[in-house]
Amino acid sequence: MAKSTVEEIRERFDNDVERFSNMDTGQVSTIDATISLELITEAARRIVPHAKQLLDIGCGAGNYTLKMLEKLPSLDCTLLDLSKPMLDRASMRVTASSALSVNLVHADLREAALPENGFDIILAGAVLHHLRDDSDWETVFAKIFRLLRPGGCFMISDLVIQESELMTGYTWERYGDYLESVAGKEYRQKVLDYVAKEDSPRSVTYQLDLMKSVGFSQVEILHKNMCFAAFGGIR
Repeated sequence: MAKSTVEEIRERFDNDVERFSNMDTGQVSTIDATISLELITEAARRIVPHAKQLLDIGCGAGNYTLKMLEKLPSLDCTLLDLSKPMLDRASMRVTASSALSVNLVHADLREAALPENGFDIILAGAVLHHLRDDSDWETVFAKIFRLLRPGGCFMISDLVIQESELMTGYTWERYGDYLESVAGKEYRQKVLDYVAKEDSPRSVTYQLDLMKSVGFSQVEILHKNMCFAAFGGIR
């Protein structure tokens, strides 16, 4: 099956702003979404307690930035997303919060012009699974490392696979059972078909190894429940 193009992904999120504006109802397909949101933002607060500059990659409607601002008010926030409607909604919500400033970047991270050593905290919530081949992953992780200041952190909440196909098959089976318990067999199939079409997740160990290879000094696993995980690295 051919994977979704960047434009197809952009169009889908353009039409899904309302759902992603609500963490309670908009993330039911993501196991432990609220737990991972809490964990990566609290970890970032503890790692960089005097942070000034935040970059939210694939910010969506701004949920991760808003949670980060609850813990570290008065951040200068840079919001980046492919979707202009998502970015507009995030801007409205974050501007109304405690942010010192809000900078909007309507772009693909791979092409965005951002300042190296410019950020204390970089958040990536449910976005990196849209990367494709190993070269794509390596290029993006190396760029993120360059964007961070020394001592800064890169925190991820995302869909993941296992190291082996056998265990990946098991976790997808369990995930399908979870989806079916939420909204029935049709919902299960709808979400799994969408994942197969749009997503190319990698394992937690793959991503932690990649962080180390591009220069991160430390990596941390905060939470993992089947095919969803929260983890990160410190420059």
